[in-house]
Amino acid sequence: MSFFAILGAVLYGVNLVLSITASALLIYKRENPVKTLSWVIVILALPYIGLICYIFLGRNFRKEKMFSRKGSGDRIYRKHRVMREDLDRLLETAPEATQLLPYSKIILQNFNSSRSMLLSARHIDIYFSGKEALASMIDAMEKAVNHIHLQSYILEEDQVGKTIQELLVRKAQEGVEVRLMFDGFGSRGLSKAYLQTLQQAGVEVLNFSPFRLFFPPPVVNYRNHRKILVIDGEVGFLGGVNLADRYYDGGDFPEWRDTHIKIEGPAVYALQESFLLDRFFILNKKLKRRKKYYPDLNLSGPKSDQEVPPYLMQTISSGPDSDWSGILQCFLSAIVQAHHHIYIITPYFVPSDSLLVAIKNAALSGVEVNLMIPERSDTWLTYWGTMSYVSELLFAGVKIYLFKDGFNHSKVLSVDSEFCIIGSANMDNRSMEHNFEVTSVIYNAECAQTIEAQFHKDKSRCQMVTRAQWKTRSVQNRIFEAAARLISPLL
Repeated sequence: MSFFAILGAVLYGVNLVLSITASALLIYKRENPVKTLSWVIVILALPYIGLICYIFLGRNFRKEKMFSRKGSGDRIYRKHRVMREDLDRLLETAPEATQLLPYSKIILQNFNSSRSMLLSARHIDIYFSGKEALASMIDAMEKAVNHIHLQSYILEEDQVGKTIQELLVRKAQEGVEVRLMFDGFGSRGLSKAYLQTLQQAGVEVLNFSPFRLFFPPPVVNYRNHRKILVIDGEVGFLGGVNLADRYYDGGDFPEWRDTHIKIEGPAVYALQESFLLDRFFILNKKLKRRKKYYPDLNLSGPKSDQEVPPYLMQTISSGPDSDWSGILQCFLSAIVQAHHHIYIITPYFVPSDSLLVAIKNAALSGVEVNLMIPERSDTWLTYWGTMSYVSELLFAGVKIYLFKDGFNHSKVLSVDSEFCIIGSANMDNRSMEHNFEVTSVIYNAECAQTIEAQFHKDKSRCQMVTRAQWKTRSVQNRIFEAAARLISPLL
């Protein structure tokens, strides 16, 4: 028997043992059966490759926590115990009760699942393009006098990246505390020289989960997909806009459409807390002088029985370290809450079974469900995964609009012109289960109506999909959809 025949037999035997062991462990975990079965098929059908894919993409840290937040978590929980009493008062006795009564279940769910505080904002601006949002963010950083906390999934060393670098260096030299956090995978193209220039100027550079190609094994899942900017503890930004040229000028697309919000007032507390908890994970160090980062903050909103805040909101930070899928649960409750209409914009629509059923049930029950997705995407596989859901959504009565004039990267949900959800989370498994995300629920009719008005404007730049048209698509497209749908639980 030749050496290569023996080697082949040994490798086959080792793969068989590893594959059976990994499959048994997956089944023993008793997680989502569809996802489990998909991974078992991949592991058994693709020798070694399947195992490598599972190591990179498949592990679930929701039960096996990526990191402990106990030290900070205990401190936050003590604050929230007080907040729960205030929340009960707000929902039952305060002048705001009438405004909040329809949302009391969602508010309590967000609090119980994510410890999300109900806070007030003095003012909210909504931006519908990356260009507008980046210009406002740069302007706000220029005005910083105390500190800048900037977090982005993607930071690229292009014109926008260089503008950000120069601004942060200058502000640090002026004596402003500057902290920059980026994801190690999303911003893997940054050079050492770029980061050293920031560090030498006094900027605290924070790499969330550095990405290394070979050792230790890189993890594509469990990335920090949050986009947060906090200025002096008083002004905050969040949404879908990253720090790269294509978010400003469109890149390969005629335009890069996105939705980002600017918040002023106590609601910024939640963004600050999310940023500092992520910093604590990276450095295992807490910042002192808490008052500096939470100036004159009223945690539960105004106490006055006379003053009703214009904006009440909850910001949910969810990730693989969370006990619950807080953002997914919030989406589900918002959809169930709808009586008349729902507007959804997402660049990547690869939903969980529960989210898909909720959307179809809403449409079947007579709620007008409107979904806007890109006609052309920046991710080939996810695009075909998204297209694989169109047929059943149309059959349920969902109105689907394909955005043609550029790429719409917004992550938005608005319900009944009464409240809306804006943040970094896409409607896909990766955002709901694997990534660290942040999103805000705004209980304000004006904001919801602004979102919906923009949706109607953008319909003129879309093609509405009809069942008759969809049936005429090519056989090749149907094959791509079927193949992508098969692995959609893994996306």
